[in-house]
Amino acid sequence: MVTRRQSVFTCSACGHQAAKWLGHCPDCGAWNAFIEEAVQPRGDGTGRGVLRTGAAATPEVVCLSEVVSSACRRFTSGIAEVDQVLGGGIVPGSVVLLGGEPGIGKSTLLLQVMDAVASDRRVLLVCGEESPAQVKLRAERIGARPDAVRVLAETDLDTMLAVVDHDCPDLLVVDSVQTLYTSGLSSAPGSVSQVREAASQLQRLAKKTGTVVFLVGHVTKDGTIAGPRALEHIVDTVLEFEGDRHRVYRVLRATKNRFGSTNEVGIFEMGSRGLLPVSDLSHLFLSDREPGPGACIHIAAEGTRCFLVEVQALVHPSELSVPRRVTTSTDRNRLAMIVAVLGRHTDLPLSGSDVFVNIAGGIRMEEPAADLAMAVAIASAARRIPPPSSCAVFGEVSLTGEIRSCRQSERRVTEALRSGFTDVLVPGRDKRLQLKAESSAHGVQDIAAAFASIFGTADNRDRHCTLAVEQGV
Repeated sequence: MVTRRQSVFTCSACGHQAAKWLGHCPDCGAWNAFIEEAVQPRGDGTGRGVLRTGAAATPEVVCLSEVVSSACRRFTSGIAEVDQVLGGGIVPGSVVLLGGEPGIGKSTLLLQVMDAVASDRRVLLVCGEESPAQVKLRAERIGARPDAVRVLAETDLDTMLAVVDHDCPDLLVVDSVQTLYTSGLSSAPGSVSQVREAASQLQRLAKKTGTVVFLVGHVTKDGTIAGPRALEHIVDTVLEFEGDRHRVYRVLRATKNRFGSTNEVGIFEMGSRGLLPVSDLSHLFLSDREPGPGACIHIAAEGTRCFLVEVQALVHPSELSVPRRVTTSTDRNRLAMIVAVLGRHTDLPLSGSDVFVNIAGGIRMEEPAADLAMAVAIASAARRIPPPSSCAVFGEVSLTGEIRSCRQSERRVTEALRSGFTDVLVPGRDKRLQLKAESSAHGVQDIAAAFASIFGTADNRDRHCTLAVEQGV
């Protein structure tokens, strides 16, 4: 009797399966994403399932208080920025997925990590996209020790797992997971089933042996990691390597981390010797000259780190019936909301003007605390009046025009004072600030008071601003 070949249609974006081809995925909404894949029959080959006999091992149910917490100690990656993003170091037995645009520096960063870890641990690089000769050229360029990193050029998953089982490395880097395939599946490498199977087997390997597995993942044209969404659920940590290929800096951030916070970021500078950690972020994103009209200094906070960035704005009369609201490195909807708030609660006529906003340096800023800096930059560009050179601001702007408090206010103001900014505008509710006596931090309740403080006279400033420093608090 011939068994009829069965197939299933799988969405390449989210992994949703259907019995027939669909043009529109009902789960993620992707169009033309379904791919036909063969289903391997389960059982004894006759199409019927095999009835298992005999007693199977029953898992033991224990109380959480009786569980002995793992005493595995983190070990350093050799790069302080990577350790900070991972939550304090690398956890043995963890699976880390690193994604980013092509050419952003993913392979370079992991090669530097392997070079640093190889001093006291066994490391292995499985390269499916490059030859060992190409890896050696990169290692020589960044100054890595060629005798410390061992390379395996293989894309067959079963062969790779056999080599890893024999070699027993402490750190395994797979570049990339989309190139792996297993002969047990008929689909092509990079398909949903192949990527899911490779990630599952590597996860079991990490949990069983304690090997740390780093997976390099491709990204789609919209910036998300290619493959099924289950890939990000399987791994323990998802890291995204961001940055502009035309700029020298890179940003490493975690979007998922089972062993730490997802608020930390790592900043690197791309040079001829590889990626160099950047400790002084404010010096990286600030210009040497004083801000002119349309520029405002924002005190940003990413995780436990605070730094200063320059928010730039341009207001120009529109030649279109519908004025444009264009922004780079921030949310366009947020910009439209701020423009509407300015038109409602201030005297800025922006209904007939195009508004452009940019974060200098190209870093992406998503936090609501940047609202006040965007509003001040837009007002400065519209009035053609530069804010004071010693002024730095932060605060969330609500629809009512109120300036709402933000997290880590004390650290933000401390960073501004360290960088030489003595005139700091803070939300009026942030009064519990431990500041130096010579500092000048002013709390503003709404957007009108903030504009009066920055663009108004000294009398207006005293009338609309309240000092947010209480000595002895």
